[in-house]
Amino acid sequence: NNPFVRGYDGLSVQRLLAISYDDDCPLSYLPLHVSQSHLPDSQIERHACIFCDDFALITEGQNVPPELDAQCPSHGTARTVVYAVMAEEAGQPLHVGDTYTEEAAREVVRRLRFETGFYSRAWEISSAHITEEAGRYLANLADIDTPTRFLFVAFRIPYSPAVGVKLIATPWTDESLQQIEGITAERLRREHRRKGMPESLVEVLHLAALADVRLLIFDADAPVLDGLTLYYDE
Repeated sequence: NNPFVRGYDGLSVQRLLAISYDDDCPLSYLPLHVSQSHLPDSQIERHACIFCDDFALITEGQNVPPELDAQCPSHGTARTVVYAVMAEEAGQPLHVGDTYTEEAAREVVRRLRFETGFYSRAWEISSAHITEEAGRYLANLADIDTPTRFLFVAFRIPYSPAVGVKLIATPWTDESLQQIEGITAERLRREHRRKGMPESLVEVLHLAALADVRLLIFDADAPVLDGLTLYYDE
């Protein structure tokens, strides 16, 4: 896991029917077939339906084509309509929560996306997350013009021993880097190592950039970040 990751990726809203079909079975949650997506909630809730593993169709007051009817062996009742807030985690779908109106679901998505500002893109973490050698390496970069191919700029904090890094072209994913720089994340990692960057610094910078962090400050007095390697004994 990447300790720099916050929030959710791939947020979306799914309109689902809560279907009852047997007294001793839990509700099934399925999307409405695209051919009936225009139906308002009032024509869905408490109406008879048929369904399969992939979708449901309202039959009460609606004409269902025979070819779709043949795909739905189960019968039930659409008790209510829920608007599920979905996300992605490691490429897999993740259910965040449910609301009962599309407007409420969109508002949840808006808040989780932090559209009022850029959340968690500036971090201050303990300098114990890199070795002393890596700290010296970073401090030296802050005193010179950091090579442009590094895709970051190191800088000193006035009147403080802390050193900051401005990450460029984040997130450092293959897709993003190919589009912006024409390279892969692994190629950038190799470039950093080829220039003598200590492995602890390589690891922290790439984790942060992968999580779309833009500013990272290393300070001995800053708190440690749970899940990130410590180098107290270095």
